Amino acid sequence: MFSKIQLYDLSLDLLRQLIVTPSFSKEEDKTAAILENFFKKYSITTGRVGNNVWAKNQNFDINKPTILLNSHHDTVKPNPAYERDPFLPALEDGKLYGLGSNDAGGPLVSLIATFLHFYDQLNLKYNFVFVASAEEEISGTGGIEKVWPSLPKIDFAIVGEPTLTEVAVAEKGLLVIDCVSLGKAGHAAREEGENAIYNSLKDIEWFRSYEFPKISQALGKVKMSVTMIQAGQAHNQVPPEAKFTVDIRVTDGYTLEEVLATIKQNVTSIVTPRSLRLRPSGIPETHPLVIAAKKLGKKLYGSPTTSDQALIPVDSIKMGPGDSARSHSADEFIYIKEIEEGIEEYVRLVENL
Repeated sequence: MFSKIQLYDLSLDLLRQLIVTPSFSKEEDKTAAILENFFKKYSITTGRVGNNVWAKNQNFDINKPTILLNSHHDTVKPNPAYERDPFLPALEDGKLYGLGSNDAGGPLVSLIATFLHFYDQLNLKYNFVFVASAEEEISGTGGIEKVWPSLPKIDFAIVGEPTLTEVAVAEKGLLVIDCVSLGKAGHAAREEGENAIYNSLKDIEWFRSYEFPKISQALGKVKMSVTMIQAGQAHNQVPPEAKFTVDIRVTDGYTLEEVLATIKQNVTSIVTPRSLRLRPSGIPETHPLVIAAKKLGKKLYGSPTTSDQALIPVDSIKMGPGDSARSHSADEFIYIKEIEEGIEEYVRLVENL
């Protein structure tokens, strides 16, 4: 259907259109329309759920396993340190600048090119479903979770994120908990009350020093960080309540429920999780995706960052052009050669399944 050069050119052109169009999380309606029109131009039928756009290959066969190709088209708001216009897709010295160019515009258009490459082929071993998801940057409920029930049965997934086309075979989950340590109010000048701040320190020290015994081969240790604290109303009052928040990055060695249960057994504070949605992910070494990645000599690693992988309920890997270190940075860019390489590496990976 398309030559290698055509796939590269149309990918670059589409990425420019996406950069010039603001698409902050929950405000992706305009880029969703751009994606719908792009597929319509090539006579490809799409579905849309909210701001999520999806399509399936022309010769879809329900008797074959199905691969999901997924990346997101929402962006964070521009870093305050931007010196360039974040919505100007400027091409300089082999770099395409612009908000979302690296995270995750490059992976997104490269996966679209990969989908087009296989779209009308006959006798494929796999079906393909492509999804451009919304609200990934905020892990919103209007993203991949919302469109999932509308998709055909998915067997496994390739999630497009900037990884230098290395392959993340595991990803830490995220558990954020709010803790309340209780005391009793009293006057600070007299021996009255029970200081909730002092009570909270015991629990905070536990979070600082406790280590979960299971160490993941891909992701290492579970990491807990107390990141916010609030207590007290007046300098002369013993505070009856101290609140603090803990950011917990959970490996594939534990479920979120197991980590939460351990915490509740060891602290006296009242513990409330904000969500149990963003789960750790891992894929067996014997999975076809992992075997194919090894054939290509790909570096396999565990990712500390969270993506739509956390919300995709099937085996998945994370891979794509661009560099995670550039994500959310001022004057974000992607090398245009990375997009060409991204398309090639996605196609090679699938062909080696």
